[in-house]
Amino acid sequence: MPTLFRCLLFLLLALGSTASLAQNNDQPPAAASAATPAQTLDQLGGQLDTVKAALKDNKSGTPLADLRSTALGVQDQARQLAASLAPQMTALQAQLAVLGPPPAKGAPAEAPEVAVQRRKLDKAQTDLDAQIKQAQLLGQGATQLAAQISGLRNDEFQARLASRTATPFSRTFWADPVRAFPDDTVRINRLGSRFAAAMAQAWQPPNRQPLVWCLIAAALLLGGGRWVLERLLLMLATRCVPDGHLRRSAMATAVALTAVLTTGLAAQLAYLGLNWNDILDDDLAALAANVVRLVCFAAYVTGLGRALLSVQRPSWRLPALSDLAAQRLRPIPWLLAAAALLFGLLDRISRVIGSSLPATVTTRGLFALVISGLIGAALLRMRRSRRELATGDAEREQRPVWIGLLAAAAALGVAISWLGVATGFIALAFFVAVQMLWIGVIVATVYLLIQLLTDLINTLLSPHGRSGQRLQAGFDLAPHALEQTAILLAGICRVGLVLLAMATVLTPFGAGPKDLLASAEQTLGSFKLGELAIDPGSIFGAALVLVAGLFVLRTLKRWLREQLLPKSAMEKGMQESIVTLLGYLGGMLVFVLTLAALHVDLKSIAWIVSALSVGIGFGLQAIVQNFISGLILLVERPVKVGDWVSLSSDVEGDIRRINVRATEIQMWDRSTVIVPNSQLITQNVRNVTLANAQGRVQIKLPMPLDTPAGKVRGLVLGILRSHRDTLAAPGPYVQLENVATGVMTFNCVAYVGSPREVSGVKSELLFEILESLRSEGLPMTSPQSMLVRTLPPLPEEDEHTG
Repeated sequence: MPTLFRCLLFLLLALGSTASLAQNNDQPPAAASAATPAQTLDQLGGQLDTVKAALKDNKSGTPLADLRSTALGVQDQARQLAASLAPQMTALQAQLAVLGPPPAKGAPAEAPEVAVQRRKLDKAQTDLDAQIKQAQLLGQGATQLAAQISGLRNDEFQARLASRTATPFSRTFWADPVRAFPDDTVRINRLGSRFAAAMAQAWQPPNRQPLVWCLIAAALLLGGGRWVLERLLLMLATRCVPDGHLRRSAMATAVALTAVLTTGLAAQLAYLGLNWNDILDDDLAALAANVVRLVCFAAYVTGLGRALLSVQRPSWRLPALSDLAAQRLRPIPWLLAAAALLFGLLDRISRVIGSSLPATVTTRGLFALVISGLIGAALLRMRRSRRELATGDAEREQRPVWIGLLAAAAALGVAISWLGVATGFIALAFFVAVQMLWIGVIVATVYLLIQLLTDLINTLLSPHGRSGQRLQAGFDLAPHALEQTAILLAGICRVGLVLLAMATVLTPFGAGPKDLLASAEQTLGSFKLGELAIDPGSIFGAALVLVAGLFVLRTLKRWLREQLLPKSAMEKGMQESIVTLLGYLGGMLVFVLTLAALHVDLKSIAWIVSALSVGIGFGLQAIVQNFISGLILLVERPVKVGDWVSLSSDVEGDIRRINVRATEIQMWDRSTVIVPNSQLITQNVRNVTLANAQGRVQIKLPMPLDTPAGKVRGLVLGILRSHRDTLAAPGPYVQLENVATGVMTFNCVAYVGSPREVSGVKSELLFEILESLRSEGLPMTSPQSMLVRTLPPLPEEDEHTG
């Protein structure tokens, strides 16, 4: 495949370069210097005057579309000229600012050279300002003129649709073409004679060899070029594209584009060989160029039909069509393409020769009947196939709602087109038929692009795919984040393609791509949100700034956290604080840059913040307080990540993260307590590891008074010293803390490496101490004795008993 592509591309470029050299030999050399701004303004003004004169002259044969294109071109050039002169005005103003203001009356005069320089700069500034204003006025005039032409075109379009001729059932309808037939035949014969003379000249020795080579290359492309290219693309897709939906949509797109590439390139080669050394006159060259475009359109229609129907490979079919429906719809795209090519060619020929109005009306009426008839036949075949499948054992097709709406709209268009021809509204019927064909091609193209982009996004961002795993490993992304991103991007692509298709369908009659872009820019540019203009270019640029800024910020934070800061002598908590602060500052910077890309005035934001200050003071007071407290914690660092803290609210544990609003503290039972940052600032906080990271194990040991204190002290002190987790410096100690109520209390203290080890070491020491005391016969408490006495009865009880 690469060899074939290179050969074809080399052949086309070689022929095109030879033709351009042959064409340029007879052209005069270009001007040595570019036009000055004044000359450009004069030229633009002359073009506008020409357009205005053509509009005033109703007999002028210049199409309104060409006049509008000229006006839009003047508008673009005037805008570019004003934009190019703006930096020069800024430079002149800077030079005048360096000279300072002119001296006041009565003040000492300035130096002569300064005065001369000031006069020159003032004159240059005045001239430049006049040129900028003139360019702006020309741009405004061109915009108004283009709007006026658009209105005239709409009026002309409505007049065409409302025009009525004789019906085909009347004698007048057929009598007029028959009466004008001899004149039209003479015109066609003249065109044929001119074409035959051009062919004879192309077959002459200077031009015969390029013509033969171009025709041979075109025949090879039409004969087997498409088949070879499709097989190569199929092989490439099988090897490189993963098995799944992406391979189907990619091959469908390749089939559609292959048809356009091979057939269109063959047509372009035939035109290039025929028009070698510019042997065709202007009319024939324009007609040949239009024929090439018609061939490309017809090839695209057939390729699109083959790609979507996929009769030979049903498993690769994208739409939800049965095999019976696809088989019956197979000839429809070919017939539509042939009809569009034939009637398009007849329409172009009628324009070149200036055929009579009855012939044009008859041709367009036949085109409307043929196109609408083919579309109606396709609808009937689809309906019959659905009925046959419904009566059989096969599963019934489930089609989306939008397919049903399109089918109903197509049926309505077919009825309107046939009724329009029958009642004499040929222009209306022709317009409806053309729009049905055009909308069908647009809908099929958008459907194919949606399938391709959706499958491509899902494949690239799949968590189980190769690219998705690389993204997860490279950017530390969760699988659900990739899935959400894929869904979001697919939705954005679908909405964008649908909006683009709607804008293309709703383009005014006879408008081209330039008119579409100008209409979209004018429509979208007029939307404002307060003082903020909604500009698609600014929104796209702001989105790029936001995505790029967040990506750079995330990469920088990861580089600091994983590479730079771990190599420094900073503590882990200090490293996390630096990374968190950088994230906050970088996020604010990205936000400001995004607003700047949207052309948002920062003064307006300041006014909005001032207006919301009252609401922030009352409704968001706690959030703002916690936010400021979080910044204080990150800067002053009274507590940091990794510290063991204890709060007055019985919260004790390790600080795991300090966020902008709250701090996460992990308790001893592995649960996490989220504490507002304001509590760490306003309340008493015990930081166990701020100055010293050691922990203290303290055991209160009550013993009876008759217990030998020295023996207990030696026994417990040995246990404390012999434990593997207790520190030798500072060493453990045992103190007799208190003697009261028949009990003496020993205070046993040992130090460990971290306060997180206190509870575990204390439990182990208690087990060992109790076991040693029991083995030595040293009780923890004195044995208790109980004395029971029987009291004599009271006198009142004896009398009562008696």
